[in-house]
Amino acid sequence: MKFLPVIGLPVAATDYTSAISWILEKATRADRPYAVEAANTHVAALSRSDADFSESIRKFDLITPDGMPLVWSLNAQLPANEKLTDRVYGPTLMLKTIEASATANSSYRHFLLGGQQSTLDKLITKFSGDFPDATIADAYSPPFGEWPEHENQSIIARIRESGANLVWIGLGCPKQEHWIARNKHLLPPAVYFGIGAAFAFHAGEVKQAPAAIQKSGLEWAYRLAMEPRRLFKRYFTYNSLFLFHSLRDHMRD
Repeated sequence: MKFLPVIGLPVAATDYTSAISWILEKATRADRPYAVEAANTHVAALSRSDADFSESIRKFDLITPDGMPLVWSLNAQLPANEKLTDRVYGPTLMLKTIEASATANSSYRHFLLGGQQSTLDKLITKFSGDFPDATIADAYSPPFGEWPEHENQSIIARIRESGANLVWIGLGCPKQEHWIARNKHLLPPAVYFGIGAAFAFHAGEVKQAPAAIQKSGLEWAYRLAMEPRRLFKRYFTYNSLFLFHSLRDHMRD
């Protein structure tokens, strides 16, 4: 798998098939914790501008191009016969990975961490219906805010006791990335995903942008229209930073 810099972030020039193959191979191997991030412009710009986040994201083993601007940046560095035709969108990666793991006598076990209990209940119902052969080993809705050390240790123990080797963490960026990175040396062997809003999308609590809007790279505009108060500052700040650093890096090349 080829990794190329996108404003300094090492992003895999990969598609769903290759990414899922890598993920399931690591989950089967189960020799250590592996961290996976589906990165959009927010993640890329934050890793460039925030030293603490940059330190955390360096501990991730696979970073896929979740946003179309990252795909465009990768394609600008790839030869014609290797250019990507699509992004590896986090929520879709989650569904495709669960689907690929859902085989009879499968050794893959999933753990869902984050969100409200009502959200997790909806996810378990959906995944059980859509992927009856998939094993949801456990799910946990943690307390809101910062966790005391005993809560942190309890979560790690719960993951270990579940036997999960695919752990989906929907705590929001950057909390989920910091938690994975700072606890990586304590976590049981498995593949850990910072999956962001995928829980809310798949539970039907937040509507996803239509496919054509996603493909155009304007998903951020759709989500901003849906949640302007919550997302305006994030998109204005980090989309601007991504564009600024992309242009500056291009001028230096």
